[in-house]
Amino acid sequence: MLFYDEVKVELANLKPQLDDLKSALGIDRKKMEISELEGRAAQPEFWDDMEESQKVLRRTSQLKDAVESYERLCSQHEDLATLVEMATEEGDESAAEEVQGELDDFKEKLESMKLKTLLTEEYDANNAILTFHAGAGGTEAQDWVSMLFRMYTRWAERHGFSMKTLDYLAGEEAGIKSVSAIVEGENAYGFLKSENGVHRLVRVSPFDASGRRHTSFASLEVMPEIDDSIEIDIRPEDLQVDTYRSGGAGGQNVNKVSSAVRITHIPTGIVCACQTERSQLQNKANAMKMLRSKLIQIKEREHLDKIEDIKGVQKEIAWGSQIRSYVFMPYTLAKDHRTGFENGNIQAVMDGDIDGFINAYLKAKSRGEL
Repeated sequence: MLFYDEVKVELANLKPQLDDLKSALGIDRKKMEISELEGRAAQPEFWDDMEESQKVLRRTSQLKDAVESYERLCSQHEDLATLVEMATEEGDESAAEEVQGELDDFKEKLESMKLKTLLTEEYDANNAILTFHAGAGGTEAQDWVSMLFRMYTRWAERHGFSMKTLDYLAGEEAGIKSVSAIVEGENAYGFLKSENGVHRLVRVSPFDASGRRHTSFASLEVMPEIDDSIEIDIRPEDLQVDTYRSGGAGGQNVNKVSSAVRITHIPTGIVCACQTERSQLQNKANAMKMLRSKLIQIKEREHLDKIEDIKGVQKEIAWGSQIRSYVFMPYTLAKDHRTGFENGNIQAVMDGDIDGFINAYLKAKSRGEL
């Protein structure tokens, strides 16, 4: 049958891409690292340093997920070839729809995995720290932050990432004034760095009794989580540490003591806070982690020699220079202003279907267009 012959040819043409992907993803190198880490985990003293042991286990899990994803893709290619061969031998035309569906699914997964090979910058493999802020507009803008926060939470769930809230400031009537969270998983920062910027919403506001159309803005800052292996000199005298009672959700006792921590880096004015842990020490450690990440990111972006050279917080995001618009009225469309990629299914986008935007950004950047 002509259809099955065409599928055979297409599968044969895709096989070299699958083989090249093995090398590009460093599958053999990942297997060697897994073996080394599992050897460390088998040592009697492994659990003496709980923090280090957790890092080893997380890294092992990430590597195994990457290897298993590639091997599943190889198996899918083999299974599809077998299915086509059987359908051809039996002259089974009824399997054509199933074959086409499997082929489309395989090509989509192959393309997605190929995108991971574009994540070659220094911190791409790291976890990502997200910080959302409502723009001008009061309750409408704060509701927009809550919608965006939900969108990225759904995206993280789709990709098997965990997302943990670090700091939370609720709006007066509804929504969220600001919120920080960490997305944990391999390449979380590599994918989410494209989302840094101002996001614009156009809709008929549910908070406007007159039913008028409103435009709201929210900013999203994306930073890589930087671990302690990178040395950075932050002088204690440059820090102002404040404690306060937690204001968000987090258990019946979380807001009864001053466990929340806010750290201000006096020379730059950078403020980082964490309130979701029960322990003040844990909250301080998380706030310091956020501060380290932000200072290193600014230092490297501005090509500075040392942290002390940062003169102040440079506004990375200017209202009106939005990266993406989400229109609910008079039509439905989400459009990225950098790549031109758009999706008319606004509900799917708000439910976390933003891979198209992320992939378009990574491809454009790899071509030197951004």
